[in-house]
Amino acid sequence: MRFDPSDAFFPAPAARPAPAKRLRRSQSIEPAPSLSPLDYRPFPAWARVDLGAQEERPAAFFAAGASLACLDAILRQNPPFAGALKSRLALRAAAAGARVLRLREDEAALRDAEHLAAAEDPGPAGRLHRLWRSLARQDARLDAKRFDEALRLLDAPAPGDVSALIGELRELMKAPDDPITCAAQAAARAYHLCPAPEGEVFALWMADLLLALRLRWERPAPLLATKILDPALRRGSAGARPRPGDPDWPRAVAHAYASAASAAHALALELSRRSEKLLAAAPKLRAKRASRVVELLLTEDCVTPARAAKSSGLSDRAARRLFDRLVDLGAVREVSGRPSFRLYGL
Repeated sequence: MRFDPSDAFFPAPAARPAPAKRLRRSQSIEPAPSLSPLDYRPFPAWARVDLGAQEERPAAFFAAGASLACLDAILRQNPPFAGALKSRLALRAAAAGARVLRLREDEAALRDAEHLAAAEDPGPAGRLHRLWRSLARQDARLDAKRFDEALRLLDAPAPGDVSALIGELRELMKAPDDPITCAAQAAARAYHLCPAPEGEVFALWMADLLLALRLRWERPAPLLATKILDPALRRGSAGARPRPGDPDWPRAVAHAYASAASAAHALALELSRRSEKLLAAAPKLRAKRASRVVELLLTEDCVTPARAAKSSGLSDRAARRLFDRLVDLGAVREVSGRPSFRLYGL
């Protein structure tokens, strides 16, 4: 008899006796409330990590593995809001990258650079945002053209041999090391290719790519950059932040991944609830092409009325009225806080 793991959590109900009599037509049965399965999987407290604590290396790797396993359970379901989740993680990673590159743009400015830029080239901040968005949208693979494009978006100074790096990464993929160690080593080798601030961002980008390959995720999730700059990870009398290749780099990566996966899990639960409100409000929308706008909101961090109009075939006025209606229904929120050039998202 084949064992089904789900039986351990959801045992088969016992056979029920046939009812003595049928229900009358006048009687009705209330349908069971529709709840998201993610609501039943809160993040376990024992998997959380304290970035300020001086845990031993095994404890940090255990917390990272447990946190990534919880996030993995969500990503493998491919929920409707998966695109919005990764787009929002890409925004957080871009904000961290801006700090590394000493750019002035915060998350709000990075959103504007991507979604409101009229020119084809959105500038350094916009290119940085596109770097992380492309990571979350493309399949996980080792591709020289993709690496060259990433370095171009970063405007990295004269990197080394990209083909040699790919060869090293392929050998690294064959090693028996755990995924966290593999990601840390990949970041160190990428940083060696370009030892500059731009190379440091590239190394964080590379770590997420290698992690996705080892975990067999279809597409990477921007994680490491969102937490690696946490002040609690600074060590030594000078309070230097961890950098690829440092002696304690693997442990810092484990701590950062544990915290990043926990935060991503919390964000997923929040977006799950928001997406349910949006999907429940969708049948109430009168616009014929509103379904395309709903799809955009589920796949993007935020959407402008102009883009919604262009993608769905609505007029600009109809798109603005549609977003006003969605806000009134509590299905979306305006994220820019401005009276004009507004941005809407879950």
